[in-house]
Amino acid sequence: MSKSFNVAVAGATGAVGVEMVKTLEKRNFPVKNLRLLASARSAGKTMKFRGEDVVIEEMTENSFKGIDIALFSAGGDISKKFRRSVVDAGAVMIDNSSAFRLEPDVPLVVPEVNPEDIAKHHGVIANPNCSTIIMLVAVAPLHRAKKLRRLVAATYQAASGAGAKGMDELLTQTRQLLDGQPIEPKAFAHRIGFNLIPHIDVFLDNAYTKEELKMLNETRKMLHDDSIRVTCTCVRVPVLRAHSEALNLEFADEVTPDEARAILAAAPGVKVVDDPANKLYPMPIDATEKYDVLVGRIRQDISRDDRRGLDIFVAGDQVLKGAALNAVQIAEHL
Repeated sequence: MSKSFNVAVAGATGAVGVEMVKTLEKRNFPVKNLRLLASARSAGKTMKFRGEDVVIEEMTENSFKGIDIALFSAGGDISKKFRRSVVDAGAVMIDNSSAFRLEPDVPLVVPEVNPEDIAKHHGVIANPNCSTIIMLVAVAPLHRAKKLRRLVAATYQAASGAGAKGMDELLTQTRQLLDGQPIEPKAFAHRIGFNLIPHIDVFLDNAYTKEELKMLNETRKMLHDDSIRVTCTCVRVPVLRAHSEALNLEFADEVTPDEARAILAAAPGVKVVDDPANKLYPMPIDATEKYDVLVGRIRQDISRDDRRGLDIFVAGDQVLKGAALNAVQIAEHL
């Protein structure tokens, strides 16, 4: 890339915004000028980029003049509010919220899964839900080879999925519990310290949560196949960072664990960690601050009479691959 680009990061002071800035630097993205945008209360503070102090500005309708790419992680309402300003300024918005993911003319993209969809954008490209990203990096190569029919997922989602306040609450409550102090949940519906909560996002009329249906709808959109059946249960666990998922997969064609390992070993963004005899399998602590999604516990589904079912376990850093890294990779493709 010899050309360089003017890049804005909206929501620069949040957990994902901070990671976006770090990722732009680490991957040596060709940034000509970096504009860091946040709310009025953060304006005037500075963040480091390539050794220099960059002053944070308050985001306004005029913030996107001269910008080529705007990375957004400021929440859906903010994305909706500034969409027109970004597009009218001639910039491309890469949005990390759920605001536009299911709009028919907005590509929903994981570069390892469906990079060809990037070209169809009309000024906005959506980053999928973090759990969907981590899942599909592992599942898409298997789907391409064997055609996925049905997927049953259980997620084990880290406190950082609720942002910096989620991580702070887990640390605070762990200390309070060890010291015998009373607990007062704020970031989560219940205590997260030494507990898990089968409730992420709001419950809908069908008793699923919004998070669970995001995984269904986003999977179908990115794999371009509305016939794939998906059901899942999303659970918040007392882990600081990196989501894990237990996945049961049913394919149209037969597949053995050895075939699956070979397919996954050749897939971009995947690291196979599957040696149970030596206690090697994906764990969130090993996925933390790593770009790759770890995949292991690959085995035939013994509840079936055929060889069309697999069980796998995945772990991925949802702040990185589940958010900031995925957005920067989309920018690289642009």
